[in-house]
Amino acid sequence: MSEMSRRVSETAARTGFAGVVRFERAGGVAFDAAYGLADRSHGIAMTTDSQLGMASGSKTFTALVVLRLMEEGLLDLSTTARQVLGTDLPLIADDVTIEHLLSHRSGIGDYLDEDELDGEEYELPVSAHRLVTTEDFLPVLDGHPTKFRAGDQFSYCNGGFVVLALMAERVAGRPYQDLVGELVCSPAGMVDTGFPRSDALPGRAAMGYVESGGHWRTNVFHLPVVASGDGGAYTTTADMARFWAALTAGRIVREETLADMVRAHSEPDPGESRCYGLGFWLDDDSVRITMSGADAGVSFWSSHHPQRGTTATVISTTMGGAWPVVEIVESHT
Repeated sequence: MSEMSRRVSETAARTGFAGVVRFERAGGVAFDAAYGLADRSHGIAMTTDSQLGMASGSKTFTALVVLRLMEEGLLDLSTTARQVLGTDLPLIADDVTIEHLLSHRSGIGDYLDEDELDGEEYELPVSAHRLVTTEDFLPVLDGHPTKFRAGDQFSYCNGGFVVLALMAERVAGRPYQDLVGELVCSPAGMVDTGFPRSDALPGRAAMGYVESGGHWRTNVFHLPVVASGDGGAYTTTADMARFWAALTAGRIVREETLADMVRAHSEPDPGESRCYGLGFWLDDDSVRITMSGADAGVSFWSSHHPQRGTTATVISTTMGGAWPVVEIVESHT
């Protein structure tokens, strides 16, 4: 057993980690493991083939869809939201561009503002079952005043990525989820990644859990019934390995497009080492590229270091479950 696998297993046992871990070096699988239960009520064990939620990790898919549509000439980084939205969402300022939205510098008000959330037992603005299509998000995206002038600063914005999904749908004439399948998953060979309904999950999907009053409950009431542009796809660690291989080989977007995505478009906050590109988290002091997210019943982290040739993914079925394991795996990528 390698040092990393030993430390991961010890940490998983100590923290009650329920999830999956995969580590690859130079295209070879060095570590692939599953821990805990995928379904606590029925005692179903997690496996390395389990499909788990990505939370905000799939914001990267939204960015890639938008940039693919740019490569097709349907959009541009300078395209304003207003050019596509028309009179919808009138509080979005006229000068907010796709680049602002992709880099979390739009300044638009957020329907799910993480600066104001307290824990994971938050309530959606409407019942979860009413959020099926991206257009269904229009009422919850509306009515939020601008926080600051576009481009002035970085402020993580969930709603901005739903707006991007809406813009992509309108210019392409196809649902956002279909666009992710066609433009991201298909060229990468990601056969186990998609947007299932939370009330009709496939058999290999792990349930996400929220602790409430000393009891574990599923997260079905906390997330939209069908995820959209701000995150929530389901995937496997094997599919994430396929994703990174396809992305870096130029099978999803062109080399020059990816280079712009992994260039810092926002500087790190004081005391922070992370900055943001276009849909990716970046390390200020290395070339590592990261996707990450956390939500009710989900924590997700996937990272690629092009110089070292390492790729790693950690996914858990609780909001904080992945991070102790990520700390170990990250030190090897």
